[in-house]
Amino acid sequence: MYKIRPFKEQDQPAVIELVLYIQNVEAKVGLSLGDQPDLGAINASYHDKGGAFWVAENDAGAIIGCIGLMQLSKEVGVLKKFFIAREYRGSSSKVSSALFSALTDYALSQCLTTLILDTPSVAQRSHTFYKRAGFKQISKSDLPVPYHYPDRDSLLFMLRMPRPIV
Repeated sequence: MYKIRPFKEQDQPAVIELVLYIQNVEAKVGLSLGDQPDLGAINASYHDKGGAFWVAENDAGAIIGCIGLMQLSKEVGVLKKFFIAREYRGSSSKVSSALFSALTDYALSQCLTTLILDTPSVAQRSHTFYKRAGFKQISKSDLPVPYHYPDRDSLLFMLRMPRPIV
């Protein structure tokens, strides 16, 4: 079992370890902590700027997943740092869906209309998840706001959020 909860400062080392392991050992993307300053300063990069960050924690208290939302403008957010430990991936564990639901619920509560994300082209399993969730692949010229990311042969995706019923 697992639970989804907001990030706490003491989670920082475990989140860094999880993300760097998946990026560099599993996906062989070659990103350092220095390439992604948000990872070294999660509260300042996410919470302090109108976004949020969540972790998935197993029954033993280990961090098994994470996801973040950075707010880029009043209506646009970027999905960041969506990582799940290998043994918790797949539709049977539901960790990815639970983390994604936490993010989209928050995005809707903030009246965001658009989510964007960048992901390495080698992360094909992730692309399948994003497409099932309604994301469409876009080009850099389609971005609704300026967005800078550490391009490692990345693909960009965008999701139009449902409008709240007033």
